[in-house]
Amino acid sequence: MPYTPDFSIVLDNWIVLFRGLLVTVEIWIPSILMGLIGGFLIAQARLSKSRWVSGPSLVYVELFRDTPVLIQLIWFYYAFPILIGTQLSPFGAALLGLTLNTSAYCAEIFRGGIRSIHKGQMEGAKAIGMTQAQAMRRVILPQVVKRMLPAFTNRTIEVAKMSSLASVISVHELMYQGRLLSATYYRPFEILTTVAFIYFVLIYPGTFLAGRLEKRFARSN
Repeated sequence: MPYTPDFSIVLDNWIVLFRGLLVTVEIWIPSILMGLIGGFLIAQARLSKSRWVSGPSLVYVELFRDTPVLIQLIWFYYAFPILIGTQLSPFGAALLGLTLNTSAYCAEIFRGGIRSIHKGQMEGAKAIGMTQAQAMRRVILPQVVKRMLPAFTNRTIEVAKMSSLASVISVHELMYQGRLLSATYYRPFEILTTVAFIYFVLIYPGTFLAGRLEKRFARSN
């Protein structure tokens, strides 16, 4: 007997999926914003001439880039509390893991962008009396923003997709709610198809923007 899809179950439970979507956004946006800030600071450490500063920052970056995100989330939820003596909530562990992972990738984007500018510009800015921070803010960053923007847009998209892994540690985000409804109503086709569609609607604008930015900057170079 052929299977007959029934998406009415999705309409009956739209509020559950909507709540999951809100939690997804609550993880996604802060982890991106804090990851950008952390990434910039780590990039400065990576560019330091002191090995005592650049060395640990390199270890940090490679640690988070060379281990699976899923393992990182599980570690922060189950293992990290043993070290600090305090149990993190599933949401807190997921936010911490995604933020630190994002900061590692953003650090390399910042570092690559900054190193693409000839070091003479920094030296020239210092020669006219600017501090390191002033030269970075007024001379270097304005030039590299357009070079880094497509990469940051792609990273934002990746973090949105990675947020679905938080369901493994029982964060009630979109994927968690979809799995819960699938197990409750035995309608995985309708529910998980809807979840995939919601992710597509959430992420596609960023994908489209990244493509447009790459084409625009390619023409301007």
